[in-house]
Amino acid sequence: MKIGTIGTGIIVEEFLNGVKEAENVECIAVYSRKEDTARALADKYNVKKIYTDCNDLFKDEDVNFIYIASPNSMHYEYALKALQNGKNVICEKPFTSTVEEAKALITLAKEKSLFLFEAITTIHLPNYNKIKEKIELLGKLKLVQCNFSQYSSRYDKFLAGEITNVFNPEFSGGALQDINIYNLHFVTGLFGKGEVVNYTANIAENGIDTSGIVTLKYEDFVCQCAGAKDSNSPSFAIIQGTKGYIKLNGSINQCSSFEIEVGGRLETYNEQQFSNRMVYEIIDFNDIYHSGDLKKCHQLLEHSLRVVETVVTARKEAGIVFPADKKQLNYFFN
Repeated sequence: MKIGTIGTGIIVEEFLNGVKEAENVECIAVYSRKEDTARALADKYNVKKIYTDCNDLFKDEDVNFIYIASPNSMHYEYALKALQNGKNVICEKPFTSTVEEAKALITLAKEKSLFLFEAITTIHLPNYNKIKEKIELLGKLKLVQCNFSQYSSRYDKFLAGEITNVFNPEFSGGALQDINIYNLHFVTGLFGKGEVVNYTANIAENGIDTSGIVTLKYEDFVCQCAGAKDSNSPSFAIIQGTKGYIKLNGSINQCSSFEIEVGGRLETYNEQQFSNRMVYEIIDFNDIYHSGDLKKCHQLLEHSLRVVETVVTARKEAGIVFPADKKQLNYFFN
């Protein structure tokens, strides 16, 4: 994999550090609208090429993957252009702003036999997959609780009147999109889509959610997912069944360890060796790409689509509207 990146934020640096740990993966180009920003990132990670025009990046024949870490509202446009130019894509979470955008990208990727991935760490982590194996030991499920909350360094600016991307509906921001989405990937990957979705949120004057709780009703159990950027909390996930429970320790995007109690016996698991949470998804994407396993890619896209559908249902149920909701998509452009 020879990757060109879009974006220069902290998440890009974490991704590039992850690339260092993976075999047969290399970042060979970075894009930023500002040359000095692109140059600083490229120099820090020994990347040879910089671009200030994304179209030049998309035409670079040496690049076969585009990693997108732009503001949320721009994911669709960048991914669309990359696919149109024959590039495979790794798109940061949230995958898209709307269901229509997600379906359009998936359809285009399939038509062109290109790989399209959502960069969501949780579902690629070994501890997460171990939890999948252990759930059946819990008996009949009854309750699932998740909380991923971090007081945002940008929240004080927001209170002072400075609206950054993450607190701006124009950029498809908000706590649901930015942080609670990890919870939704976690539970959707384990249990599928909820039959009923509700979102009760703290909504600011500009219409953005700063925190909230998504309730998912399944046939036999109830799930609550809390996410906040306006307050802090210990992060956790607890899955309760009639025979025991699983408790994830720490943030849901790290899955650093978990414990399972069944029949009075408590066991703790940690099967992860990399401290950088992004290494595992990069390894998975590389394996899928080099094996040409489009079927596995499409299975991951089905999961991403289910999460987008859940997020959009929750968001609209809470009355949160993005400009992307009003756009008409011209799907199948060249």
